[in-house]
Amino acid sequence: MSEAGFGMAAERMPWWAWTWPVVAWAVLLTALFVGSGGPMAAVAGAVLIATVFAAVYHAEVVAHRTGEPFGTLVLAVAVTVIEVALIVSVMVAAPGEKAGLARDTVFSGVMIVMNGIVGLCLLWGGARHHEQGFQVHGASAALAVLAALTTLSLVLPNLVSSMPGPAFSTPQLVFEGVVSLVLYGAFVFIQTVRHRDYFLPPEAGDEEAHAAPPSNRTAAISTGLLIVSLVAVVALAKSLTPTLEVGIAWLGVPEAVMGIIIAAVVLLPECLAALRAARANRLQTSLNLALGSALAAIGLTIPAVAAVSIMLDQPLELGLDEKDSLLLALTLFIGVITLGTGRTTVLQGAVHLVIFAAFLFLAVVP
Repeated sequence: MSEAGFGMAAERMPWWAWTWPVVAWAVLLTALFVGSGGPMAAVAGAVLIATVFAAVYHAEVVAHRTGEPFGTLVLAVAVTVIEVALIVSVMVAAPGEKAGLARDTVFSGVMIVMNGIVGLCLLWGGARHHEQGFQVHGASAALAVLAALTTLSLVLPNLVSSMPGPAFSTPQLVFEGVVSLVLYGAFVFIQTVRHRDYFLPPEAGDEEAHAAPPSNRTAAISTGLLIVSLVAVVALAKSLTPTLEVGIAWLGVPEAVMGIIIAAVVLLPECLAALRAARANRLQTSLNLALGSALAAIGLTIPAVAAVSIMLDQPLELGLDEKDSLLLALTLFIGVITLGTGRTTVLQGAVHLVIFAAFLFLAVVP
């Protein structure tokens, strides 16, 4: 959670925070009469992204009011609802063809965060401030949980013998969902209660100046608008699914690109907040946002998608292929080196961005 993310402590709500949810519902009602294809699809796509920003803003307002540890959970659950809604809407439309969408989205989220967002933050922050510092203990704890979650969720399914292909059996899927929740819950407890100092800046400064929490009235309004925004995002995602599939087929790119698009839409607000923090020489905030987003993307999304798969009897493939497994291993290895010293420069940022570029290129040209 980031106090700096959207100016969430301000009693005066920005105009876009309530305008976009209203516009989203207006687009949904219009689509009922004129359809969601053609120009309407482009308008709906733009409004969907804007409404995601509004939803994250309101989640941060509520999170700041409730305080820790519940604040972090509010924000993580809100973002997970958006991601799961986008995944499930596509899975339900074509169960057999989209069995690997959850895997592609979660893996894309990890690559976007660990290489794209972290790389940009290190490059931008290093270019402005030459060298930046952060808490090694907090970064190490996050990387340890991330390595366990990614390996158990995205690599292990290829090695089990009870199911053919990169999939878990139902008991294994239940076990994986429970383990993911346990690991994420343990990390949230460490981050917000037991060892909160691991995630504070290494030296006191502006980053420790917490804004005053919003009033009960502001928090109540944001709670209502958060629910309105989330429902609108879910409905827009469902209506845009056929158009998105047609666009990917027309471009002739692999189906995995859809997972990249979904992950990018969900992570865009957090990416901008992390970049602003890095520019202001608050790398600790940037890493907290980035690594927290990656952990929530796996620790909460996998159990939710697993539950939907079991309840609706939908096929679910989680195992990565050899190429993506190698990119994941490289990402974790470089992440350990980058975040193992407590100091970063533009060089580490460049390395992560090159890996991210390789991931994007090989996704389009496998």
